[in-house]
Amino acid sequence: MDVQLKRGLLDVCVLAAIKNQDSYGYKIIKDLKPYLELSESTLYTILKRLEAANMLTVRTAEHGGRLRKYYHITVQGLQRIEEFKAEWQEILSIYRFVTKEDETRE
Repeated sequence: MDVQLKRGLLDVCVLAAIKNQDSYGYKIIKDLKPYLELSESTLYTILKRLEAANMLTVRTAEHGGRLRKYYHITVQGLQRIEEFKAEWQEILSIYRFVTKEDETRE
């Protein structure tokens, strides 16, 4: 898969994981596990990129005697999800075009 396309998909997946409720790293990985494998190092790179793009904010809170970072989606993050949904229709259209020949062969 194209690296830029995959990067964009992963960004949107992480945003979707925190769309309805603030979350933290381990929980985000756990929530995404049924859909994709994501390492901690990849996740934290994505989270930093999304924070720099103002698509999420971070707060630190104590949990079980340790500090934990919680991530919250911003208006820009919600807008990115909506943009992705619109873009996805175009991607599906391209997919249908590319696979159209395959359907006629069957």
